[in-house]
Amino acid sequence: MGQTLKTFCALAIGALIQGLGMGLFLFPHHIPSGGAAGIAVINEYFWNIPHGWSLWLVNVPLLFAAVKFLGTGSAVKTIFAVTVTSLTVDVIGLVLPAPISVPWVDLVFGACLFGIGVGILFRNGASSGGMAILAQMFAKWFSQSPGRMMFWINSVIFVVTAFVVGWWIFLFAIVTQWLGTKVLDFVYNGQLTFVKLRKALQM
Repeated sequence: MGQTLKTFCALAIGALIQGLGMGLFLFPHHIPSGGAAGIAVINEYFWNIPHGWSLWLVNVPLLFAAVKFLGTGSAVKTIFAVTVTSLTVDVIGLVLPAPISVPWVDLVFGACLFGIGVGILFRNGASSGGMAILAQMFAKWFSQSPGRMMFWINSVIFVVTAFVVGWWIFLFAIVTQWLGTKVLDFVYNGQLTFVKLRKALQM
């Protein structure tokens, strides 16, 4: 299998995991996993626009930034990842629109899956789209971890979302971001891989 095919398979897996976390556990409770997701929650709240479509539309202008600052290769990978994630979220929304469990339980599962998915995307030269594009750029400029950058950028958008939906959303979103970005950095730094996870489960 060629390296390019391996990379896009990894991107598809990462985007699918990210979409599962958002569609199955977070969006049913209106919990945004990030800045673009926060905007998607607002669009769904006011205009009933599906979350997946909103994610795609919000990402279009930022993808132009990805071409300029992150390179054409990263932009193509990001477009692919965003498309897979958006489709996953929309399909889940049609099949399973209701929450699976109570908010705090779903938050933990959703945040962990989101962090794993984005970590896989970052490790393979893509962004998860949305504010993650800005996070990657700022991480390069300021020599910071992408997870930390994404946390602070998204926090601003969460405040706006809280004004619209309710302040409890801000608390859920911040906890989701904190847990998700911790998992993201863990995966991104190579501390969590499929090989290491398999070995740990065999112990």
